[in-house]
Amino acid sequence: MLNRFFDYLRLERNSSERTLITYRDCLEKFQAFWSSREGELSWENMPSDVIRAWVVEMMDDGLKAATVSKCLSAVKAFYRYMLRMGYVDKDPARLIKAPKRERTLPGFISESEMDRLFEQVQFTPDYNGQRDRLLLLMLYTTGLRASELIGLNVEDVDTDQCQLKVTGKRNKQRIVPFGEELRRAIGHYLTLRGEAGEERAFFLNRRRARRINYNDLRQVTVSNLSLVTDQKKKSPHVLRHSFATAMLNHEGDLMSIKELLGHESVGTTEIYTHLVFEDLKKAYKKAHPRD
Repeated sequence: MLNRFFDYLRLERNSSERTLITYRDCLEKFQAFWSSREGELSWENMPSDVIRAWVVEMMDDGLKAATVSKCLSAVKAFYRYMLRMGYVDKDPARLIKAPKRERTLPGFISESEMDRLFEQVQFTPDYNGQRDRLLLLMLYTTGLRASELIGLNVEDVDTDQCQLKVTGKRNKQRIVPFGEELRRAIGHYLTLRGEAGEERAFFLNRRRARRINYNDLRQVTVSNLSLVTDQKKKSPHVLRHSFATAMLNHEGDLMSIKELLGHESVGTTEIYTHLVFEDLKKAYKKAHPRD
């Protein structure tokens, strides 16, 4: 049955090899768990309590909630398949809930470190150096996702109105304003960029032959942030977090930040309020004499 299930995932669901490996590992671990228990157990007569006991054991063993959830998802997918094929007449995993995942706070670069990046790091005056500086400045001052920045076209950048037309997730578009510093940097970059390469793409690679890709952007981000911060995470997405944190630190309105970031729910944006509060708690514990 397991082999037929994996054939189904591979051929009908077009699941990735990584998913197949993960699901097989989880199902084999669950099979080892119930095989070691007393009683005549099989995939076909599995009680819900046994699946629930397996989930509890994984949590007791110290596995992260995300790992436990992934394993439970494999079992749930297998029983949905079993039910569909008529191998079982009920799904014992259907009502079992996965443990709540830990909500990790995003990393960010401090304002003083970002000031150091734009005021003290010497970017070369040629096209490559000024493009790299603009990539970082635009990420930090607009909060764009990496894919949104890479996908910008020349016609999306309006320096007269100081705004960007951004295409986000599920092709939803929004308008993002920007300030005078970014306007000047854009004008200077366009002068150096000229009419080379893929004309519609706003950001071109170092040879000005095609649109930049994510690896280009990540390399620029990591190499330059390494000059000003010891923060472990230095991805383009960290600058999006840094934008949101800076906005909140300067009393930015949560709903406005939500719109700028292109979040569908304010609940997603609220994680940044937690980030700022954690920073305040650290400052309090460090400085208050009665702590």
